[in-house]
Parts: sequence; C-alpha cells; structure tokens
Amino acid sequence: MTHNRVFVGIDVGKFEYCVYWQGLSQPFSLPNTSAGHKELVRRLGNCEEQRIAIEPTGGCEWALWEVLEREGFDVRQVSAAHVRAFARSLGNLAKTDPLDARLIARFIAFRPDTGRRLPLKILRKLNVLTTKRRQLVAAKKKLSCQIKQRGSQEIADLDEAHMILLTQQIKLLETRIEQLLQSDEAIKRRAQILRSVPGIGPVLSAALIGQMPELGSLGEKQIAALAGLAPINSDSGKYSGKRHIKGGRPWLRHLLYQAALVASNHNPTLTAFAKRLKQNGKPHKLVLIAVARKLIIIANALIAKNVLWKVA
Repeated sequence: MTHNRVFVGIDVGKFEYCVYWQGLSQPFSLPNTSAGHKELVRRLGNCEEQRIAIEPTGGCEWALWEVLEREGFDVRQVSAAHVRAFARSLGNLAKTDPLDARLIARFIAFRPDTGRRLPLKILRKLNVLTTKRRQLVAAKKKLSCQIKQRGSQEIADLDEAHMILLTQQIKLLETRIEQLLQSDEAIKRRAQILRSVPGIGPVLSAALIGQMPELGSLGEKQIAALAGLAPINSDSGKYSGKRHIKGGRPWLRHLLYQAALVASNHNPTLTAFAKRLKQNGKPHKLVLIAVARKLIIIANALIAKNVLWKVA
C-alpha cells in the first residue's frame, strides 16, 4: 500500500541539493555537506513512511545516499532518462533544480518500485577505477589518431611522453582493479566465474561486476534487456519492422559486443552458435549481437548457479 507513504524527490548538485515531497509548499535546498545531510535526516524524521528518489549525478549523490541508507531510509536511484521522458509526457519542458525535485518526487510516486539500491562500497570503488580506465583508454586512442595525422615533429617528444604516461596510468589502474577484486571473497569468486567463460576477460568481468550487480538474480530476457541486447519490436498493424537493440547500459553493451568478436572464434559453444546463424543467412553484425546476448545470458546463469564454465 502506498497511500500513507511520502514520496521524496532530491535533485543533487555538487554544492547543494534540492528536496521536495507532497505537502510542502515549496522545495527547499540544503548544502551537500555533512551538516546538510544531518539536517535533511532531521526534517525527514517528521514524515511518515518514505520512498526517496535521486538521480545519478556523477558521484555527487553518494555521500548523501549513504547517510540516508544508514539512517534507515528507503532510497532509490532512478534513471535520469526515465525521469526526463516522464517530464515530456507531462508536457514539462523547463528544467530547474526545484522543478527537477518536484518531478523526481512525482516520478517515484508514479513508479514506486523502480530504481536501484545503494551499491556496496567495494562496487562503488570498482566503478570509479573502471570508469577512469575507460577515460584514459579513450584519451590514448585519441592521442594515437592525433600522432598519425601530425604534420610536424615539433611536438613529437611531448606526444611520446604523453603516450607513455597514459600507458603507465592504464596499467596502474588495471593493477588496482585486480587488487580490489581479490580483496573480497565474494567479488573474487564472481570474477573467477566470469573469466572462466572464453571471451570474457579482465576488462569485461570487472565492468560486469561493478556495473551489473543484478547479474545472477534476473531471468534471461531481463538481463539481456539490462545489457541493451534484447531485440525490440517495431510492428504496427500488418507491418512487421526489423528488430533492433536499444537502451540498457551502453558501455556494457559495447564491451559485450567486443567480447562477442573473441567468443565467436574461441568459445566452442558460441562458435557453433555463430556458424549456425551465418549458415541461415544472418548478417555479420546481427550474428555478433546474438553472440553478445548469448554471452551475457551464459554469464548470468553461471553466477546464479555459482559454477565455472564447462564446455557442453
């Protein structure tokens, strides 16, 4: 029952956050500091049962989220894209912090069971490391392209030094990621299971552990949709359009697609699967997407059963 529940929306910024729940005349703002967090806890203590919703803001929400969880409040992180789509459905095009707080409160009241709970601290650390590694890899790739197109040798020494630095930092992050994975027995076991699957290496396994904690607890269709690899219909009346993939967690989809390139050649089960699809006339890209979907489904099943990969 939700009739006695208070739905709270919080729009979090780097320096302050804006809060609203039904019954307030106006949203109010508090500093995003320890003192501000304590004040919010005090004010929320006067409410009935709460369901609190926040959007992802690049880590600015973690400290507040952790305090609220520790104090026993039910906090969910909701998708910013879903909230904006909800706003458009209401005809709300304006965007300010107070409006966003109101909107988030309305959204969680509309979909009270959506959103994710606070990830474990070790997973938050893992996400910080894997995100930074991804950024450095992208910077290294960009620098490599710039070097190839360079028309002068005036800055060759600077480019070389920059490339060496990026390479060293990437290796350092990979070491830290591995140390973190080995520091917790449950996380270590998940990494061991995932890496037992031909096609899933250190980068993808770390990303799956950090960014998809739901792995092993959902069904095949749900986990494929979460990875953005579930086929989406495009039909109307007698027209039947092509299926396509969309949504989910884009970076995981990208990594799974890359892993499918390896798995389709080196994983016996998936090699046979890919070969069968090609013989049926399926395009190369569609085959790889199907292999990527199969890969995440296999990983999900292995984590659920807590067993290593074995060739059938």
